[in-house]
Amino acid sequence: MKPDTRSPGGDLPNQPQAGSSPSHHPQHTAEERIAQQAAATQVLRHKIDSLYGDQSVASVATDQTPQQSLEAESPYHRNHNPHPLPQAEQWKAYHTAWQQYYQQYYEQYYSNHAKKHKDEEKTEQPQYFTHTVEETTSAPETVSKDEALYELRQKLLGKVTSSASKIRRSKHFVPIFAALVVVLVFSFLQYNRLFIAYVQAYISPGTLDQQNIVLDPTASVAVGPEPRLIIPKINVDVPVSYDIGYDHESQMAAMEKGVAHFAIPGANSHPGEIGNTALAGHSSNDIFDTGDYKFIFVQLEKLTVGDTIYANYEGKRYTYVVTRTETVRPTDVNKLIYPTDKPVMTLITCTPIGTALNRFLVTAEQVSPDPTQAAAAPQSETTEADTTNIPGNSPTLLERLFGA
Repeated sequence: MKPDTRSPGGDLPNQPQAGSSPSHHPQHTAEERIAQQAAATQVLRHKIDSLYGDQSVASVATDQTPQQSLEAESPYHRNHNPHPLPQAEQWKAYHTAWQQYYQQYYEQYYSNHAKKHKDEEKTEQPQYFTHTVEETTSAPETVSKDEALYELRQKLLGKVTSSASKIRRSKHFVPIFAALVVVLVFSFLQYNRLFIAYVQAYISPGTLDQQNIVLDPTASVAVGPEPRLIIPKINVDVPVSYDIGYDHESQMAAMEKGVAHFAIPGANSHPGEIGNTALAGHSSNDIFDTGDYKFIFVQLEKLTVGDTIYANYEGKRYTYVVTRTETVRPTDVNKLIYPTDKPVMTLITCTPIGTALNRFLVTAEQVSPDPTQAAAAPQSETTEADTTNIPGNSPTLLERLFGA
């Protein structure tokens, strides 16, 4: 028996029913397929619209047939929104994210380096310090102590380095400063008489006593027994040492006490005697030398022809008037020795002041008492002096060092 293949309604599945057209069933099947395709297309459109945010495709009129809808749709006429460009806020967020990344990266990088350097420093510490660290590694506060010790060490090293650099820089000035001090000290020792002499030339009040102010130069008055030289114009009143010898040592010793009598053969007279009476005094001298009259003749160059000079000798005052002044070399001793029939006095000092380069001579003739009544000059065994220099100042520092 064959199986029954009829449908429940009695119709065969593949055979048309009676009275129906043979071509009706195939045409109905094609329309269904088109409708199904249109529905599937519509679903795809909605999904694409949801992805791209474009609703223009979904707005197709629903009253079109699926066939018309398919024909109206063209891939070349579809509308899609362009891809949105990044906004300013988005760029800021982008750069901020990168900056945070790099910051975290370098922080991690340098922290690892610092930790590595710290570990190397710990390994280089002395043995006793290493033991201390090992003993306290188990304590929770070990890290903070180590960091504090490390910072303290770095501070000490920084201070030591800074001090060392300052000392190194200052070392360059030590030789210069020392040399400057040496130069200043040497200059003062060598030239102090020059500095002080110029000061004394302008501020020295002089030594003239009011009792020795002369009102009448021609008057013959009694004076004290002490020999003195009085020069009113330059305010000088100074003791005189006679007959002391003309060698250098005797002259220097006498000029410590005032003015020295430079009595050489041919110029060894005294006040009131015919001949030349030579008196020498300091215009300047070393500040370390002894004596109170180291600058007594500092203003002697102010004397001019016609000025008056007084000499007290053996209780009598003698008056002299300046006749000439001249500058000579220290070796010009013959300038003091010349024939004369008058009582003459020559004052001697060094010039320029502060040095002993030359000698300044002031020559004066006696006018009172009467020069015609003057006594004869003392006789000497020889008329030639055995000295080669007119007395001057004491030796300078260089002269004492090198024996000049």
